[in-house]
Amino acid sequence: MQRIFIVGCPRSGTTLVQAMLARHPTILTMPETAFFEHLYGDLAWRWGDLDAKPQRRRLRQHLGFARKQARGALQPLRDIDPDMFALPEWPLRTGSCVRGFIRSLDARAQAEGRTAWVEKTPSHLLYIPEIERHVPDARFVHVIRPGEDVLASITDASLRYAGFNTMGIGLVPWSRRWNRAAQIHARHAQQPHHHFVFLDDLTRDMHHEWRRLCAFLHIDARAKLGASCNQPIADLRNEPWKHDAVSGLPGKAKRKAEGLFGPQMREWLQQQLVPYEELRHSCAGSEQQAECGVSYLFS
Repeated sequence: MQRIFIVGCPRSGTTLVQAMLARHPTILTMPETAFFEHLYGDLAWRWGDLDAKPQRRRLRQHLGFARKQARGALQPLRDIDPDMFALPEWPLRTGSCVRGFIRSLDARAQAEGRTAWVEKTPSHLLYIPEIERHVPDARFVHVIRPGEDVLASITDASLRYAGFNTMGIGLVPWSRRWNRAAQIHARHAQQPHHHFVFLDDLTRDMHHEWRRLCAFLHIDARAKLGASCNQPIADLRNEPWKHDAVSGLPGKAKRKAEGLFGPQMREWLQQQLVPYEELRHSCAGSEQQAECGVSYLFS
């Protein structure tokens, strides 16, 4: 069973990549679970927010028992499918929570005749060490978009959708968060179970990027895909900002920053953000390895 996690800074294109993979006949996926985020907590602290402090670990956590909020990690999964996530009640050890989560996804994928599943929660980028410890065969697909466009997309969604509250922390903290994401991406650039999808490359040459992604995941790039994503990956009534992505059909690239921010704001962002081209360069080794895989599998 292939266990795949899609990660990245929010508004980077993770939903689009998930929807593309959902069109493949061998892949099972589901709405965001935020499982490891709920299980381990400390989200703002892991992002590096200046006023955030790590939560105090109680004795039972040091002994391996899951934090009380682990119930919050399991309940949304039971809401998706009560039979699929028929996990034991509290108390649970952290390891048993994860094993139950993985077993449930494996069983559901096998029941549907699929050989892989995809879990997409962008903030799981911050929990890669924990995921790798519990799921040593996990593969990670990092989705990366220029920082200016990420912040523009966050701003745009917060202005257009009342339910979109991600922007509540402001542009300055989000610029730091994108830089934090860039650091984590770069740290995993040369590791074999990590693959990088740059959103502008995907929208410019979808077929090439699709072949690279399939080579990394060891799935057949020539398999017949669904005309669109027919698996439930988002609640569009409550997440209307995902509407353009859930089809799994990449559209034309849009540079949102150019249309939304003026010259002064763009200059400020360029001064604050990790240079995008430097991040691309740090991932060049991984891209070249993926190219070799494409040549081997599809020559």
